[in-house]
Amino acid sequence: MVAVLFAYPLYSPPSPDRGNKILWRSKAPLVPSDPLRIEARLNGTGTPTEITVRGGPGPSSVDLPSPGCWRLDLAWSSHTDSIDLEYVSR
Repeated sequence: MVAVLFAYPLYSPPSPDRGNKILWRSKAPLVPSDPLRIEARLNGTGTPTEITVRGGPGPSSVDLPSPGCWRLDLAWSSHTDSIDLEYVSR
């Protein structure tokens, strides 16, 4: 999975004048009706923040509750991957 950031950096809390928009691109085959499920953990540990992107990988807005390095565990169409994204404070 590749996360294409529409704006950099990503902010937590989100900036009022632009969103934390991410385009998710998968090389693996997709089932069109399957969602992209994201479990995000700050520094890779602790209680996850869960996000569901309807329709699977594609454009989405991903807002996370605090700044820091987040490990995102991704699941879609029987595939899995993980990616680390940094969110900064405004």
